[in-house]
Amino acid sequence: MSETYGIPRPSLRRLPIYYRHLIEMAERQVPYVSSKDLGQNAGVPASQVRKDLSYLHEYGRPGVGYDTKALAGYLEEFLGLANDKEAILVGVGNLGRALTLYPGFAQYGLQIIALFDIDPAKIGQTVGDREVLPMFKLVDLARRLKVQMGIITVPPHAAQEVASAMVSGGIKVIWNFAPCKLTVPAEVLVKSEDLAAELAALSHHIMRRSQVLAPATE
Repeated sequence: MSETYGIPRPSLRRLPIYYRHLIEMAERQVPYVSSKDLGQNAGVPASQVRKDLSYLHEYGRPGVGYDTKALAGYLEEFLGLANDKEAILVGVGNLGRALTLYPGFAQYGLQIIALFDIDPAKIGQTVGDREVLPMFKLVDLARRLKVQMGIITVPPHAAQEVASAMVSGGIKVIWNFAPCKLTVPAEVLVKSEDLAAELAALSHHIMRRSQVLAPATE
C-alpha cells in the first residue's frame, strides 16, 4: 500500500522526525521553526517538508515558519502519540530485551506490557519489571486486555506461528523483526523491519564511499 489515509508512506515516515525536532525546539523555547530547519534535520529539502505537511493541511507563515508548539501538538494528535498503546512482545532474545528496555518508546505512547517465549529457561525470568510468560498464555491475555499491537523478535522459522497466535488474540498491528514475509488477514497491518537488508544497504554505501574517497593511482 503506497498511501496511508491519503499520505504517501515516505511522507508519513518523516512526520515523527519532524515531531521530534519540534519537541526539541519547543523545549528550547524557539517559537517558530522553518521548513528549511525541519528539512535539514530530516535530510530532505524545505520544499519536501512543505509538501509533507500540506497533506495535513498545515502551512507555515511565509518569512516566519511554523508555530513550533502548535505544529508539534497537531502532529502528536495526528500520529496518535498522546494515546497510550499497549503491546506484547514475543521472543526474549537480545533484540527483544533491548526493545523491552528501550526508554524512547514512552515518548510515543508505547508500553510493552507482556513478554512471551517458548524457551523454558527464559520463562519466569524478568526483563525490567516484566515477567516472561509461556506462549500458551498469549491468545487469552491479548483478548482479555484487548491488546492491539504485537512485536515479533523470533527466528524466521517461528514467526508465522507467532503471527497467527497474535491474530487469534485479536491483535491488529504487528511489528515484525523476523526476516520473513507473514501471511495475515487483510485487516491486520504488518510493518516488517529487515535488519540484515538494512545492514547490506549500509555496507554497500560504505563500499561506494570508500571507492569515491580512495586516492587515484597512476
